Amino acid sequence: MEFEMIAKTFQGLENVLAEELTQLGANNIKIGRRMVSYTGDQEMLYRSNFCLRTAIRVLKPIKHFRATSADEVYEAVKAIDWTQYLSNDTTFAVDSVVYSTEFRHSKFVAYKVKDAIVDQFRENTGNRPNIRVSNPDIQLNMHIAEYDCTLSLDSSGESLHRRGYRQEAVEAPLNEVLAAGIILMTGWRGEADFIDPMCGSGTLPIEATLISRNIAPGVFRKSFAFERWADFDAELFDKIYNDDSQEREFLHHAYGYDNNRAAVAIAGQNVKAAGLTNDITIEFQDFKDFTQPAEKSIIVTNPPYGERIKPEDLLGLYKMIGGQFKHQFVDNEAWVLSYREECFDAIGLKSSLKVPLYNGSLECELRKYQMFSGRYNEVRSEGRQIKSEADRRQMAQKRRFKERRAFKQGLDESDEEFKARTERPRRFDREDRPRRADRDGRPRRFDGDERPRRFDRDGRKSGGFKKGGRDLKPRDYKKGNGRRYED
Repeated sequence: MEFEMIAKTFQGLENVLAEELTQLGANNIKIGRRMVSYTGDQEMLYRSNFCLRTAIRVLKPIKHFRATSADEVYEAVKAIDWTQYLSNDTTFAVDSVVYSTEFRHSKFVAYKVKDAIVDQFRENTGNRPNIRVSNPDIQLNMHIAEYDCTLSLDSSGESLHRRGYRQEAVEAPLNEVLAAGIILMTGWRGEADFIDPMCGSGTLPIEATLISRNIAPGVFRKSFAFERWADFDAELFDKIYNDDSQEREFLHHAYGYDNNRAAVAIAGQNVKAAGLTNDITIEFQDFKDFTQPAEKSIIVTNPPYGERIKPEDLLGLYKMIGGQFKHQFVDNEAWVLSYREECFDAIGLKSSLKVPLYNGSLECELRKYQMFSGRYNEVRSEGRQIKSEADRRQMAQKRRFKERRAFKQGLDESDEEFKARTERPRRFDREDRPRRADRDGRPRRFDGDERPRRFDRDGRKSGGFKKGGRDLKPRDYKKGNGRRYED
């Protein structure tokens, strides 16, 4: 039986996510803003959580309705037969995302949904299920766009960017979903060596290797929210989890370099936790010492923007990057994700593709640089192709950023001048940025989805699923006893 599903993602990755869903075999795919809706069966729901690299979470809508007041939201939610999803012994939580002039406070909407559910149980049974903010049995999501409301079951639980292999993180780590989306945008699938000369905690090399070997990102997760649903089919999910028929060998190699020894140590731990030490080399090296690789390669990197990480000479760093691309990466292609126009200008090279992407709340760009031996004009006069047809089509589809975008900040402006010039009211999804400040102006703590997960010092043992003598799966499923992994 098919039903509707919604996969949420970052703005700019919608087309990549839709392509992933097409390859999974989803039906009725429709692209929206920071989301893709589609239909499928229970197996598709499980595979979506387990296999999608660019989804933040997967929702299963329960009800669509229109409401012009909080009371109408209450009545619509109370009209649902909640015994299909909950019991008095079930814990639940409600998350809400609101874009509306009528409904201004997302928490108030969440309270109305909670009250409607609790009141229905009280009236029918004299008792009520309990609220649990952390790790509830059922996670509900209410989305309101003006007067259009969608109430959904959250089948993922923790944000899907939390793969499970990250042991520690450096300052300002790149989100795993964004990293995978960037790599998929490049078109690289393992046909050449992969290099990140400023790898930080190793996210890009790890995600690249998982893509090249076609290893599902969900293999490292401890659990998904749908495993606590009443209709959970353990046998079906076990079949999906243990199916490695689509995996392949990585015939090349991935390299991660950094000039911070602490970052190199952290990246090495994360690579080891992912079981990819034979495919990825992490080394201490400054990019200014980088030399022309012997094999065909691609560089994908996310240098500092001068926001959370502030090098002493930001423009000097980007000028060095451009010089290394030009002189030490000839006849290869490089992709750079950055934030400031001045930084791209400092690279000093003409890009063949510009893709707008959000990194958290920052409106960034991903730019492609095709390196050639000889001058740009000489290459063009020889008739050699600089911009592919795919690049042209992608550029035509991407709308340009607004003139007032934060990307235009001048480096000579103070933070106060910049905020006064560019700050304007704007709403974001929970996955896009930390929560807004409390009414008294004190900043709230980050959501759990935005913090890197930490693990016990002794790590986790993996079992069962081996390739080339290496354990890749972090949990072992013991059939018959209802436990999926052992302590």
